[in-house]
Amino acid sequence: MEGARAATDADLPAVEALAEAGRRELTRHRGGALWARREGRRPAPEQLLGDPDHHLVVGTIDQTVVGYGILRVEELATPPPLGRILECFVEPEAREVGVGEAIIGALIAEATARGCGGIDAFALPGDRAAKNFFETHHFTARLLVMHRVLP
Repeated sequence: MEGARAATDADLPAVEALAEAGRRELTRHRGGALWARREGRRPAPEQLLGDPDHHLVVGTIDQTVVGYGILRVEELATPPPLGRILECFVEPEAREVGVGEAIIGALIAEATARGCGGIDAFALPGDRAAKNFFETHHFTARLLVMHRVLP
């Protein structure tokens, strides 16, 4: 049975391995290498567990960790705060069975509980699967970031 729950210390080795796999996958997409250098910098998983601005969840199948998600709650210039999904990854073999949905549901529930007025996630250009996944969960584009490589 698939599900999602708050991560514990015991989950940290699995989360770190999944995070590395997720980074390798994202860097193959257009914009992924720069994402890894900029947005992909986050506190180590053990720091996330004790950080009140972050919430780390794991996605499971029969209690085996096969995915994870990271929510960051950011205070804006005016209330309410904004939830940002910094990372969401599920092992390819465990996709399309409900683990990603459980992770997103847990992150949305946490953002709601913390009083966020909205929640952001990202999809890299050309990553149609990620875009479709978020759109299925009622996310819509609100900002396009344009980039030019300089010599």
